[in-house]
Amino acid sequence: MRFKQSILILAIILFLFPIVSFAESDEIFTNSIDMKFVLIPKGTFLMGSPSNEPKRESDERQHRVTISQPFYLQTTEVTVGQWRSFINDTGYRTKAEIQGWSMIWTGSKWVKKKGYYWDNPEFPQTETHPVTCLSWNDVQKFIEWLTGKEGKTYRLPTETEWEYACRAGTTTPFYTGNCISTDQANYDGTHPMPGCPEGEYRKGPVEVESFEPNPWGLHDMHGNVWEWCQDKYKRDYPSGRVTDPKGPTSGWERVLRGGSWHNYAGHIRSALRYRYYPDKWLNYSGFRLAQDY
Repeated sequence: MRFKQSILILAIILFLFPIVSFAESDEIFTNSIDMKFVLIPKGTFLMGSPSNEPKRESDERQHRVTISQPFYLQTTEVTVGQWRSFINDTGYRTKAEIQGWSMIWTGSKWVKKKGYYWDNPEFPQTETHPVTCLSWNDVQKFIEWLTGKEGKTYRLPTETEWEYACRAGTTTPFYTGNCISTDQANYDGTHPMPGCPEGEYRKGPVEVESFEPNPWGLHDMHGNVWEWCQDKYKRDYPSGRVTDPKGPTSGWERVLRGGSWHNYAGHIRSALRYRYYPDKWLNYSGFRLAQDY
């Protein structure tokens, strides 16, 4: 009799207070300024591109890399609204605002234009567009503020983490396969990969989450805006197998990944690398954040 009563009491408790799977609840979280993060699993992958990949660059030597610990990565690029929360709270002025200009694409070349910065990047934007016109140094100030506000340590992803998360277990030029369309990403579709169909050229970024995410729940890993990474750039990757590489200790330029609305399809491949000076900015570069698990 007591046994039956105990079972009944347990059933009532489970109904009123269902068991939460901590593993599942830890897979995703949203912070106080509506930045959503997903847990990226640990694993090993081939970083870089095979020698026969179309549009391959000389600094993409393929090598095996192990990510020994899971980590969180923001599901979208940081938005104008999220950046505005930082500005409203701190009064911070970006380098573009202080200098009074940004590098703007005219349709044929990049030129220095006065009056353009993150809140006036030359193209129309809403609070849910990716924020642009930010230097790597500007991004570090945002990270310092958010870390203090949340009590959690935020950071930029390493170049390795970024490519690993972009690929999401795939080995093709894009997580969509050998081709990618402008229904799947925002880039200059008038210049597709060899043998792939042409698409449109939107001439500016689109709102985050405008396209389906990759298999790990990440939006716009291909195209939209270039994304700053933590690493300094070095042309040659490490030789042999490596675990959790943090990038070179010397050098000045910082890595950007993913390509942008302005780039051809070959420049938004998973393996494609770009670099720029940390105190410089363009109206097609942004960022997303990472956090240790």
